[in-house]
Amino acid sequence: MPVNTSTPPFDEVWDVLVVGFGFAGGASAIAAYDAGARVLLIEKMPDPGGISICAGGGIRTIVERAGARAYLRETVGPDVPDDVLDVVAAGMAELEPYFRDLATVNGAEIAVHRRIANYPFTGNDAFGTVEVLSIPGFDARTEYPQVRGRLRGPNVFKLVHDNVRARGIETRLNTAAERLILGANGEVLGAITRTNGEVKRIGTRRGVILASGGFEAAPDLQRKYWQIRPVLPVATRGNTGDGIRMAQAAGADLWHMWHFHGSYGFRHTDPAYPYGLRVKKLPDWTPQLQEPDVRMSWIVLDCQGRRFMNEYQPYIQDTGHRLLDQYDAQSQRFPRIPAFLVVDEDGRKLYPLGQTVINDRSVEPYEWSDDNLKEVGNGILKRADSVEELAALIDADPATVAASLARWNAAVEVGTDGDHNRPVGSLFPVKNPPFYVGELWPVVSNTQGGPAHDARQRVLNAHGEPIPGLYEAGELGSIWGFLYLGAGNLAECFVTGQIAGKDAAAQQPAALPSELTAA
Repeated sequence: MPVNTSTPPFDEVWDVLVVGFGFAGGASAIAAYDAGARVLLIEKMPDPGGISICAGGGIRTIVERAGARAYLRETVGPDVPDDVLDVVAAGMAELEPYFRDLATVNGAEIAVHRRIANYPFTGNDAFGTVEVLSIPGFDARTEYPQVRGRLRGPNVFKLVHDNVRARGIETRLNTAAERLILGANGEVLGAITRTNGEVKRIGTRRGVILASGGFEAAPDLQRKYWQIRPVLPVATRGNTGDGIRMAQAAGADLWHMWHFHGSYGFRHTDPAYPYGLRVKKLPDWTPQLQEPDVRMSWIVLDCQGRRFMNEYQPYIQDTGHRLLDQYDAQSQRFPRIPAFLVVDEDGRKLYPLGQTVINDRSVEPYEWSDDNLKEVGNGILKRADSVEELAALIDADPATVAASLARWNAAVEVGTDGDHNRPVGSLFPVKNPPFYVGELWPVVSNTQGGPAHDARQRVLNAHGEPIPGLYEAGELGSIWGFLYLGAGNLAECFVTGQIAGKDAAAQQPAALPSELTAA
């Protein structure tokens, strides 16, 4: 739509506009500022951090480049160009000095650990992680009280946040980008933003960087690209695909829209509670190299009472949802949605079965109980005093449920899961009543799809040509097109943010015209 030109076409003009303040947006803003650009960083939510701040906090780095390159090719899939993969790999190898430089601002303690990757591809031993162990005087619950997650994600965000503040980068919360502003030839010259109802036209001389995350909270986009449904978000309601929609309106091609990082989890019994609750995270492992020796207290049954999966896959938080994605054309249903987590009394006592991971001050975070009894009381878990009662709770044939439990317990007894090859160290019986059952649903931690991009993080159109003035960073249009590398999105946020910020800042300033179009 045309922009009203009866008044000056822009309310403000900046060199670079960064949309979204998580890890990728922060890294983009810092890089552009350090390269000499005037930067405006906006975030539509009342608090910064996005999904990033909920992360475990390990940032994947490379310690042996040749081996890592081979592994990365297997995980990103065939459609990521070599030069895009190469530049990300090169950036991952430089993350330790990058973080040590950021740490000079607030004295953060940085450590690097060797950490094997998740799948048995060549080069899986070529990786490590950078971690922000601590920051003097920082308490996450005090500074970011809206966040529930794992310990070190807030540490990493605090480091980024302090670097943005130290540079004096203009940052506006509660400010959403709604449309991109295009020039006569389709070049991006800014964006229309809204802050508490106030609309502004922000002009950009050098570029707009979309770092607005994915579409974890956009059911309409999920219905377009995913067969599996419903999928429950677990971290934020802010990621509604804004960057995808704006980029599409400017002509962007999309990739990896099918791929999301997620597991299975619980649905709160209060329909007003907007988030799923992830199943307990157990340590990741690598087939053929590093099997876990951690007891998993549950098994998973389908709606007919049959066990159908290895509940403890190498990276359950990434691929756990995939085994639920089966459509039965004969019955016209998804027989594994919901599926059913089943434990016995001993398993109920072992550890909390669920966890909360959110960044949302408008919601009182659900706190899972240590002994799972609160969840029995509120109905997330239901108690059955016999196999027959258990079968009734999942509306399945008692004989089928009894056979599934008997077969599982026999496998535990001999120490081999012949049906689904679950790691031996994780086997745990389900035989001592009462039993407890909870509905399991697909949950999404983060999506990987979005606009396709080149090695300079420039957004590409359907012909593979860069859209002038438009960049992206982070999980928006991620390279992870097949399997996820644990801690890889965090690395990608910082690597691609640096690339996008530097490249945008290096552009010749655009001459902003008086006639404009909003995409």
